[in-house]
Amino acid sequence: MSDLKSAIERLAAQGEVEQDPGARRIFIEFRDQLTQGKIRAAEKIDDHWTVNAWVKQGILLGFRLGVLQEMPAGLSFVDKDTFPARQFTVADRVRLVPGGSSVRLGAYVAPSVICMPPMFINVGAYVDEGAMIDSHALVGSCAQIGKRVHLSAAAQIGGVLEPVNAAPVIIEDDVLVGGNCGVYEGTLVRARAVLGAGTILTRSTPLYDLVLGEVYRAMGDEPLVVPENAVVVPGSRAIKKDPGKAWDLSLYTPVIVKYRDEKTDKGIELEDWLR
Repeated sequence: MSDLKSAIERLAAQGEVEQDPGARRIFIEFRDQLTQGKIRAAEKIDDHWTVNAWVKQGILLGFRLGVLQEMPAGLSFVDKDTFPARQFTVADRVRLVPGGSSVRLGAYVAPSVICMPPMFINVGAYVDEGAMIDSHALVGSCAQIGKRVHLSAAAQIGGVLEPVNAAPVIIEDDVLVGGNCGVYEGTLVRARAVLGAGTILTRSTPLYDLVLGEVYRAMGDEPLVVPENAVVVPGSRAIKKDPGKAWDLSLYTPVIVKYRDEKTDKGIELEDWLR
């Protein structure tokens, strides 16, 4: 991929890239590799996630090259012609249930993924095998979704394109994301964690671990990290200064109440039947 990477970085640095006759051809090759999962916006190397900034540059290049175009694809769309909606076939082995869902070209959706309507997967996202994207769920640009993840109804996984070196939201293997959850700003959710319905995770939200007595925060370039097997639910913490204290107010915070065990596994074993 070194030649493609160099070409994308060169085009990204050009001022009038729209006038380059080879730019669109290079971009289409890049988009095809992205759609096939051969390149990724972020990848795990030795248990550490690394951002591939050049991949984000390639996506942004597509927006620069694109022009608005009508896109009849079951529903009517008007969008940049460089990122049309994906058209799946039986050979893709993706279950895309009827009902208004959309996946952009440039998003990788692995065989055996299930998409319930309506849901949306944005460009640069990577959705691995056995994942289920439930109704009204969003997978934002460049977000990384692991194997056998369930994004429950109305779960929102935030995306990021700029700055190009910013880490996307990453959900590792076998995570359950409950209904109406929101995971944003590069948060990393480690394998087999469970996010209870309504849990919100951002860079500015501390995560309290009642089991280990720890408080997890995003620090500098490091994102908020949810530990492996953690079971997280919405909680609150009291405001200790007036007038909030006098008014008995509290602030939202996510709380780790336990770590995954046999009882937790039994409670979510329905997942296998849904697949």
